[in-house]
Amino acid sequence: MGEAASTRVVADADVLTADLLVGGPARAALDHIRSHSWLDFVASDALLADATAVISDLADDDLASAWRDRITQERVDVSHPDGDHPALASAYRGEAGHVLTFDDSLASASTNRSLQPHMTVSIRSPDAFARLFDPESLYESLYDESYPGPDCEY
Repeated sequence: MGEAASTRVVADADVLTADLLVGGPARAALDHIRSHSWLDFVASDALLADATAVISDLADDDLASAWRDRITQERVDVSHPDGDHPALASAYRGEAGHVLTFDDSLASASTNRSLQPHMTVSIRSPDAFARLFDPESLYESLYDESYPGPDCEY
């Protein structure tokens, strides 16, 4: 695998579900990604299937299906072996620099340390990402021009 890109982000199924049904920190974090064309949302079919199942259980099948149709068009598609953790495997296969999750065990320091020999990734809560992510600094570190601001409507 290549080097992780700080412009690629994976959101675990819990974050995807919260973004759609609740808003709050999950929406704030994913709005960063949706509002910039140079940032990518990375997800496998398995990750989207997990989120779709939860949305279907908490809301209804029609909403889950409509969400899946839309999100499938917005993501960078990756595949991984069956049985892998969908968010972590999406990050690994998609060379993503960030994973957003509400799962404290995934965001723990010990999990982050155990992954470091295999991949460079920052795993954090949506709230932490939304507070700490600085699109202007990242953009200006990648491109030889001033940050133009958000360039997508969603």
